[in-house]
Amino acid sequence: MNADPAAAAADEAVDARRGLRIAISQKVAVCVVYVAGLFLSTLDMTIVNVALPTIGRAFDVPSTAVDTVSISYLVSLSVAVPASGWLGDRFGGKRTLLTAVAVFTLGSALCGTAQSLGQLIAFRVVQGAGGGMLASVGMAMLLRSFAPHERVRASAVLSIANGLAPTLGPVLGGVLVTQVSWRAIFYVNVPVGVFATVFGALCLRNQSARPAERFDLTGFLLAASGFGLVMYGISEGPEQGWSTSSVVLALACGAVLATAMVTVELRKRTPMIDVRLLKDRLFASGTTVMTVESVTFLGTLFTLTLYLQDERGMTPMTAGLTTFPEALGVVTGSQLASRVLYRRLRPRRHLVLGVGGTSAAVAAMGLLLRADTGRWLVVPLLFCLGLAVGQVFVGTQSASFATVSSSSSGRASTLFNVGRRLGGAVGVAVATTVLVTAGTTGTDTAPGISGYRAAFLALAALNLLGLYAATRVSDTEAAGTLPLPPSPKPTPYKEEEPQP
Repeated sequence: MNADPAAAAADEAVDARRGLRIAISQKVAVCVVYVAGLFLSTLDMTIVNVALPTIGRAFDVPSTAVDTVSISYLVSLSVAVPASGWLGDRFGGKRTLLTAVAVFTLGSALCGTAQSLGQLIAFRVVQGAGGGMLASVGMAMLLRSFAPHERVRASAVLSIANGLAPTLGPVLGGVLVTQVSWRAIFYVNVPVGVFATVFGALCLRNQSARPAERFDLTGFLLAASGFGLVMYGISEGPEQGWSTSSVVLALACGAVLATAMVTVELRKRTPMIDVRLLKDRLFASGTTVMTVESVTFLGTLFTLTLYLQDERGMTPMTAGLTTFPEALGVVTGSQLASRVLYRRLRPRRHLVLGVGGTSAAVAAMGLLLRADTGRWLVVPLLFCLGLAVGQVFVGTQSASFATVSSSSSGRASTLFNVGRRLGGAVGVAVATTVLVTAGTTGTDTAPGISGYRAAFLALAALNLLGLYAATRVSDTEAAGTLPLPPSPKPTPYKEEEPQP
């Protein structure tokens, strides 16, 4: 007897859903959602810069006022990061991560509809809040989903977002602003954000919330206000001048509040920012390496973009395409690190190689780049920079958390991301300051080749601080993060032929 067609179709649908759940593991689901969210939040740090002049003309405001579109996003990121670890532990990773992605996506859509500069700044704050939450919560979920020896492969996937997004931002921003509208740079986030939210809702496993800990309001207020003021001062210093009263006041108050936060948090049993984790030498060394590398990496990309556009006269799109080999280098380097170098060199030598290679590549730019240097030299230097940076991204994200317990992974990822976010802002500030002070031969709008070369050399020298931190990484403590060697293939059984 033939079965009822409707019942058969229902059974097939159930089987298909079951197959989807089986095919998509928790590890894959976490990677997809986290990488998508991290890519968007990192992309937004650079894609908007290309559109600032157009936004200023659209709202009829001076260029000095439109900079707040970027500043508000960076400050909001810094304010949201401190609470992200507690939120993930209190409400569960899935719920918090999807909420963060949804908030970022909503903020992006609202930015595209802004009718005034004030509205756009307010909506950028919403964007930054979502971006600040998802970075730490997603990393904590990743640490809990992957065993230590599997994190190298996961870190290679994350490096795609960390390396590709900053480079792709100016290219994509230039295309959208030129061919579509400045609003498109925000709308482009919406479909990716909706996909990540729906995919996560269907495929992410519910993580049980951890025992409720009282919200550390004092620690949050001190950390959020301190980090926010420091980020504001660092971002505005190169533009307004480091001796400007608003910049000095912001940096001084931020430093005082951050110091007070450390003092208060050390006395609490369950602090919002667990600075005691920095007593773990491996975690402290890895976090320092990542922070310093963020300074050099984003500072170099910023300097190179200005060099190509202001000194060489390239359009934003052409300059972005010229810097794209750096992203290819990061992707290639991260795969090389995860499959070969991290296991063979061990974490300490691997990080020393990556940090040293980064300084060498950036110093080479400072020594070799001229006003008429051909692309035949720029492209290989950028690819080599990407190769070295890929080693650092994989090495730090794999080794830093080896001695951090699962219960502390949320707060550890918060500290790690605070360093990375502040490092990126410091890199741009350092590069801009050197360009202004050393480029005395340039015009009023461009610092001149001497300024660019000095900026590259300063960033390369600053990166050597990360080299010292890399030498303090213990191979013994990080041994559990080494990938397991591949299992030998079994010799196929061959039946012996009977002897005559």
